[in-house]
Amino acid sequence: MARHLITSAIPYINGIKHLGNLVGSQLPADLFARYQRGRGHEVLFLCATDEHGTPAELAAAKAGKPVADYCAEMHEVQAKIAEGFCLSFDHFGRSSSQQNQLLTQHFAGVLAERGLIREVSETQMYSPTDGRYLPDRYIEGTCPNCGFDSARGDQCDNCTKQLDPVDLINPHSTISGATDLEMRETKHLYLRQSAMKDELEAWIDGKTDWPVLTTSIAKKWLNDGDGLQDRGITRDLDWGVPVKKGDADWPGMEGKVFYVWFDAPIEYIACSQEWVDAGKGADWERWWRTDKGADDVTYTQFMGKDNVPFHTLSFPATILGSGEPWKLVDYIKSFNYLNYEGGQFSTSRGRGVFMDQALEVLPSDYWRWWLLSHAPESSDSEFTWENFQTSVNKDLADVLGNFVSRVTKFCRSKFGEVVPEGGSYGPAEEALIAEIDRRLAAYTAHMEAMEVRKSAQELRALWVAGNEYLQSAAPWAAFKEDPAQAAAIVRLSLNLIRLYAVISAPFIPDAADTLFDALKVEDRSWPTSAAEALAALPEGHAFTVPENLFRKITDEEREDWQTRFAGIRS
Repeated sequence: MARHLITSAIPYINGIKHLGNLVGSQLPADLFARYQRGRGHEVLFLCATDEHGTPAELAAAKAGKPVADYCAEMHEVQAKIAEGFCLSFDHFGRSSSQQNQLLTQHFAGVLAERGLIREVSETQMYSPTDGRYLPDRYIEGTCPNCGFDSARGDQCDNCTKQLDPVDLINPHSTISGATDLEMRETKHLYLRQSAMKDELEAWIDGKTDWPVLTTSIAKKWLNDGDGLQDRGITRDLDWGVPVKKGDADWPGMEGKVFYVWFDAPIEYIACSQEWVDAGKGADWERWWRTDKGADDVTYTQFMGKDNVPFHTLSFPATILGSGEPWKLVDYIKSFNYLNYEGGQFSTSRGRGVFMDQALEVLPSDYWRWWLLSHAPESSDSEFTWENFQTSVNKDLADVLGNFVSRVTKFCRSKFGEVVPEGGSYGPAEEALIAEIDRRLAAYTAHMEAMEVRKSAQELRALWVAGNEYLQSAAPWAAFKEDPAQAAAIVRLSLNLIRLYAVISAPFIPDAADTLFDALKVEDRSWPTSAAEALAALPEGHAFTVPENLFRKITDEEREDWQTRFAGIRS
C-alpha cells in the first residue's frame, strides 16, 4: 500500500470561488485522491482557506465585518460548498490557525539563523487620502508588460508577471480610488531566494516528469532578466501572522505581519497538525518529516498556473532553506485557465458561474464531469452553456444513464430484480471482456499519470463499449428465441454496471453511490482484471432499479441559464 499526500492550492477567503478556481486545483486533486483511495492506498488530502493578506481585509471591509469574523464565516461557507461538490478533504483547515502561526514563525526564525532573511529599507506606496501604507493588492493600475488595465501591485492576472506597485502605470488606491500616491520609507524582511538559485534549479531539473507548464513557468522565474530575485515576506498590515523569530520578538518589525505568500503554503503542513488536533488522524509528522517516516510518501500538489512560481520557488526555498528534514513536493500538476463565454472568469470582478450558483442549478456530478472532461491542461479551455448541455446530454444521459436504465429495466421485466441464471458467454461477450481489459489498462495508466482529460475520454469509451455491446447483443430480441442467452447478456451487463460504478466514482461519486446502492454492493475494490470484475455479481444476486441516473438539460433551461449568468455577480 503506497502513501499519497495530496494538497490543493488553498483558495482565498474573499468570497465564493468560481468554476475556474474549482477545476484548476481542488477538483482534479479530489479526482486523484479518490482514485488512489479506490486503489487501496493510504491518502491524506488537505486543503484550507487562505485567510491573510489584503483580499481578506478588503472583503471584510466591503461586508462591514471585523476581518476575523468575516474569515470564520467564509470558511464555513467554503467548507459547505466543498462538501456539496463532494470534495473529499481529510481536513479543510485555515491559514489563520494557531498551528500555522507558530509554524510560520518557526520557519522565519530558522531561515534568519541560516542567513537567508535580510532586512531592507525600502520605499512603499503611501496614500495620504487613506492615511496608510498600501499593500500590493490595495493598488491597481496598468500592467507594463501586457497593458492589462486592472493589474494588481503584486501580480498581473492577465499575463501572470510578478510586479511591484511602482511598476504599474497610472496606479490608484483600491480603497478610495485616490491617485495621489507617494513613496515613503519603511523596513521589511526579504527571503534571500537568490542565494538558493542553484539549489532550486538543481531540484527543479531533477523533476523530469513534471508537466511542461509547471517547469516552463518555474524556469522562467529562475532565469528571466536578472534571475531569481529576493522576495519580501512582510507587510504593513494589521491582519496576519505577527512577525517573530520563533517565539522571540523581531526588533524593528513591530506591528508588521508576514506576507500572505510566505505563510499560506506553510499551512499545508499546519493543516495536517489541525487534522490531528481535530481528532481526525494521528501522527502528522509521518507525512511531513523525512526523519519520521515521510520518505516513503509521494507528495502531489494541484494548482492553477498563476500559483506555480510560489510553489516551485518561494515555498521550496523556505523548506530547503530551513535545513530541516521536511518533505518536498514530488509532483506539481498545474493547469491553465478556464474561460467563460468568450471572457475570463473572475472572483474579484464577479464574472462567471460561481460554485454556490452551480449547485443551485444542477447536482455536483454534472459539473464534475464537464469540468474534468474539459480540464485546461495543455491550454486554456472555455466554458459555454451549449457545450455544457451537449456534454451532459450525450455523455451522462445518453451513454452511461441510458445503459443503466435499459439493462436494469429490461432485467426487471423479464427476469425480476435479480441477476439472471443460465446461458453462457460466446464470442461477442469474450470480445467485450477483452476490450474492457484493454481500455481499463489505458484508463488506469492515464489516472496514474494525472492526465485528466485523457482519463475522462477513456472512461467515456468504457461506457460506450457497454452500449455498443448491448445494442449488438440485443437481449430483447434474443429473449424471444433463447431466454438463456438473453440471461447471459443481461448478467454480463449488470456486472458491467457494477464495474462502471467502481471506476467512475472518482469522477461522479454521487452517481456511483446510487449504483452501488441499487446493486446492493459492498465491495468497491478496484478491478484487477475485466474477467474478474465482470463476474462479481453472482446469479441470483438481488438489485433494485435505480432512479434516472442523469436527466437531460433542455434548450429552455440552457437559454435561461445563459441569460441568468450573462452579467456580473454583485
